[in-house]
Amino acid sequence: MKNAIAFIAFLLLFSSCGAQDAAIDTSTETLNTIESNTRPKLVVGIVVDQMRYDYLTRFESKFGDGGFKRMISEGFNCKNNHFNYVPTYTGPGHASVYTGTTPKYHGIVGNNFYDKEIKEMVYCAQDDNVKPIGTEDKAGLMSPRRMQTTTFGDENRLFTQMRGKSIGVSLKDRGAILPAGHTANAAYWFHGRDEGSWISSSFYMNQLPQWVSDFNTSESAESYLKVWNTLYDISTYIESGTDENNFEGGFKGKEKATFPYDLKALSKDNRGFDILKATPYGNSLTTDFAMAAIKGENLGADDITDVLAVSFSATDYVGHNFGVNSKEIEDTYIRLDRDLERFFNYLDATVGKGEYTVFLTADHGAVDVPAYLQSVNVPAGYVDNKERKQKFNAFLNSTYGTKDIVENISNNQIFLDRAKVKSLGLNLIDVQNAIAMEQLTYPNVSKVYTATTMSTSGFSNGVEELLQNGFNQKRSGDVILVNDTAFISYGRTGSTHGSALNYDTHVPLLFFGKGIKHGETLDKTVIPDIAPTMSALLGISFPNGATGQPLGFVID
Repeated sequence: MKNAIAFIAFLLLFSSCGAQDAAIDTSTETLNTIESNTRPKLVVGIVVDQMRYDYLTRFESKFGDGGFKRMISEGFNCKNNHFNYVPTYTGPGHASVYTGTTPKYHGIVGNNFYDKEIKEMVYCAQDDNVKPIGTEDKAGLMSPRRMQTTTFGDENRLFTQMRGKSIGVSLKDRGAILPAGHTANAAYWFHGRDEGSWISSSFYMNQLPQWVSDFNTSESAESYLKVWNTLYDISTYIESGTDENNFEGGFKGKEKATFPYDLKALSKDNRGFDILKATPYGNSLTTDFAMAAIKGENLGADDITDVLAVSFSATDYVGHNFGVNSKEIEDTYIRLDRDLERFFNYLDATVGKGEYTVFLTADHGAVDVPAYLQSVNVPAGYVDNKERKQKFNAFLNSTYGTKDIVENISNNQIFLDRAKVKSLGLNLIDVQNAIAMEQLTYPNVSKVYTATTMSTSGFSNGVEELLQNGFNQKRSGDVILVNDTAFISYGRTGSTHGSALNYDTHVPLLFFGKGIKHGETLDKTVIPDIAPTMSALLGISFPNGATGQPLGFVID
């Protein structure tokens, strides 16, 4: 009898354990399904080159409902989003958006920067060890090898065992390459001049995919060599300055920088297809190619998340040429808004509405043309580099008997020849401090800091914090200069960027799509927060050098 009871108890226990195992299996399967369902099929990162935050509000009345306004009405608007480092340039900006950190860690300290090891200027995406693909030109000698950390696209590739794709698209090589990351399937950029083709490098592939070759032979670029006039009646463009003024550059071959512009005729004196880069049609061409990439690469076609990084570069070229208060910049953003609507509609039709996630931000802002600011009594101006150089050389010769202790001056930094300093029996820190004190006496130099200060002191606010976040011990200079507010080293027409001031740091940050809440905030967010937020949404590791924090209030 006891044996029978024990046997029945054993059966009941086995049955119970089996039921529990089944429940656990079902629960795990459900959990995996839920996690899979919460991940978007495609993440699209959009960087608008040189987009100030106030473009969202200044041109709002001219926008339609399907572009910027759709992102705001359906998604989340971070209204107080800033870069937390300098320099605010294109290369560092794109790298920071996707790596979730600053130049201090990812190493892209400028578009071009001085390499202290080989003692020459280098380009942030330059790679002479690869071959051009799609062209014979050296414009194809590019890769992300100088970027020292991963992107969230890299982490998605690692997480999915390389099954999730990562593609970068931009008119600028650095705008495609740095966001796409080290493990990217491809990065494509536009080579203008007499070719007008989208190209790549052997870092990614041995030849262009057929869909890219087909696009290049479709005469899409040629179709945009047409007359550029304002989309709406120019008299309604009251959100910008007068069309004819003294603050714009314009194009060679046209006496005045005023609408309309016959791009086909002007292209002969403006590097052929490169003229498209400084018009809104450069963004339209980028949109066309991004949509072709979605189709050609089957992005978002399954439940394994893909990443598409799109950078709209034409806005930067237009801003540099015509300035942030120009009719040209207003028309460019009105037309970009229409391109965004076209792009989102395409995503709805191909990937599926509610199946993709988009963020939109910028790589930097821009200053109003200082000559214009001066005309309305706002303190601003231009740095006299020639005068500075003469004074500085005289100081070096009188103090040290030679100017050769300085190797390079670039990106508002002074690089010393440390071997020369040592051979002269000088103390490096003393030389840094002496140069800093000398530079501080020059007109329009606001602040000066040494590499020693950046390496040994901790700053938690102000321009000093931004300088430190942009300071890379192996790649930055011995002395760092800060100019007066709105004083730039640039021509008297057009806008530029690079500073720690709000006009350069305050940029949009919009999220919308799958997994994103609807709302807005005036709480401060910073550019390195974007990549950790995307990583948290996808349930993957943060980029390996990330210093930003996920914005939990954005994720649904």
